[in-house]
Amino acid sequence: MSKTSALRVVGDDASTTAIPNDLQAFWMPFTANRSFKARPRMVARAKGLYYYTPEGKQVIDATAGLWCSSAGHSREPIVEAIQKQAAELDFAPTFQFGHPKAFELASRIAALAPNDLDHVFFCNSGSEAADTALKMAIAYWHARGKASKTRLIGRERGYHGVGFGGITVGGIVANRRVYGSMLAGADHLPHTYNREKQAFSKGEPEWGAHLADELERIVALHDASTIAAVMVEPMAGSTGVLPPPQGYLKRLRELCDKHDILLIFDEVITGFGRLGAPFASERYGVTPDLMTFAKGVTNAAAPMGGVVARKHVYDAFMTGPEHVVELFHGYTYSAHPIACAAGLATLDLYRDEGLFERSKALEPVWADAIFSKLKGKPGVLDIRQVGLTAAVDFEGWKDAPGKRAFVAMDKAFHDEGMMVRTSGDCLVVTPPFIVTEDDIAQIADKLSNVIDATVNPS
Repeated sequence: MSKTSALRVVGDDASTTAIPNDLQAFWMPFTANRSFKARPRMVARAKGLYYYTPEGKQVIDATAGLWCSSAGHSREPIVEAIQKQAAELDFAPTFQFGHPKAFELASRIAALAPNDLDHVFFCNSGSEAADTALKMAIAYWHARGKASKTRLIGRERGYHGVGFGGITVGGIVANRRVYGSMLAGADHLPHTYNREKQAFSKGEPEWGAHLADELERIVALHDASTIAAVMVEPMAGSTGVLPPPQGYLKRLRELCDKHDILLIFDEVITGFGRLGAPFASERYGVTPDLMTFAKGVTNAAAPMGGVVARKHVYDAFMTGPEHVVELFHGYTYSAHPIACAAGLATLDLYRDEGLFERSKALEPVWADAIFSKLKGKPGVLDIRQVGLTAAVDFEGWKDAPGKRAFVAMDKAFHDEGMMVRTSGDCLVVTPPFIVTEDDIAQIADKLSNVIDATVNPS
């Protein structure tokens, strides 16, 4: 029997969309595979704010893909840049060689980054960016003659991708528990969320800055001479939108300076306008030593990630004979020409359409719509919002943790024509920056409907 999947055709002729009957070959990431394949949530194309199913049904993208298609989908300037680049230079190595767009994009990103975050190292995803930043931190102290500084500090409920470095400093239990001991020599700060103290805060909560002082306890336990870096998300996104308490990040910066520890911001989600500024570090007035990015840098039209390093970090490596490689690290597709072309076109689009400014201007409209529509509904335990993000915690079903949110996500897609994400019994919404006030009202209405539809298990 042939392994080739049969195809069924939707439409009048073979020029329309063909859909595989057999969904088994694709082992889907971060997905309940058996449930999906029994009732697929499939999209076949996208334009602007919308996805479209293979049958042509319109679906509001209230997730910006995976926090990444911030300028909307299939934007012509990005599509054209990719097409042109593929025809002109499809690939060039960046080990020992280079191509112009890599240097151009690095300069553009460095110009957006605050203060002396001036040097950009490219990779292909947020996970690779996290592991790259952690390796840089350890190698930095080695270059400085302090090779004992190898310990890494993360935070509970943190997400830094799925590489072994990222899950070591990450603090989402499900991402860690079946993968063994991970990297040696890591510790974690407490997460910053306290529902009793912070529930229904708009933006950054007032309570919680003192939680940064837990770093002092960790330093006392391990000694600063062993600690290379602290890595945190300015806003913890994947765990369900945890905005930083007011003053928390500044205090963390002060403590890292005090103890000679590098501070790494994971801005894979918060970078490129999600919180109304090019990077969250600008919003919060805190400059990290290393900063990761991905997702929005290409509007997700091509895979790309990277790390931006401050001048003192970069300079520490630029010693010794000039013909010797300074950092033995990189990826075949680092600064891939097509991804660089997509990145440059995306940055042009952000600038020309004022999308970072639009994100900032829409933040209060977004917050008011989400809170006014959902606060006080039966079972809604908390709403968190910062920038163009929001998360709604609601009371789960007895003996089935996470199932209510899963059912709500499924109903949102099939019944309401809207894509949302889940994190436990929490719905997360992060629309593209092209969203309008009418779109925002519609998203809030649809969220209300799916929450109502799941008050009791059916």
